[in-house]
Amino acid sequence: MSDPDAIRILRAALRTVPDFPKPGIQFIDITPILRDPRLFGLAIDLFCKRYENLGLEAVVAVDARGFIFGGAIARQLGIGFIPVRKKGKLPYRTREQSYDLEYGSATIAVHEDALRPGQRAALVDDVLATGGTAAAAAELIRALGADLVEATFFVELGFLNGRAKLAGLPMASIIRID
Repeated sequence: MSDPDAIRILRAALRTVPDFPKPGIQFIDITPILRDPRLFGLAIDLFCKRYENLGLEAVVAVDARGFIFGGAIARQLGIGFIPVRKKGKLPYRTREQSYDLEYGSATIAVHEDALRPGQRAALVDDVLATGGTAAAAAELIRALGADLVEATFFVELGFLNGRAKLAGLPMASIIRID
């Protein structure tokens, strides 16, 4: 199957949930894709094709839905998986970064020894909305001295202009909704 055909099929399987988690938010739900092993496999294959020749050593993914993609991608590529979690959820010494998102604020953390200086990593998440979470995760990766090769999102909500917060960072999305 061609990449454009796979993207068309995946896009059609997304579900929009109005007024979640608060009124006015149009939540893009990826669970219809996750419940179908064929669709989930298509999504993981599209990510992995992007990364085949980048010499990646780790996939960094954001809690929680980013973990779903990140773990599968890391396993398929045979490289490490680095979790970025909400503050207070990791057991070892951490670095933290606070940020604003479209419906509040949050702090995320990564283990201070998760990445080595110069290690080539990709940042993966399910949705790029306003860019706050991704920008905070990118800052954590850079703070550890790793080489952030690319940030890739399963869905990008282009109308929210999240790319602006990631200026200068190579990035891509599998599905873009304008």
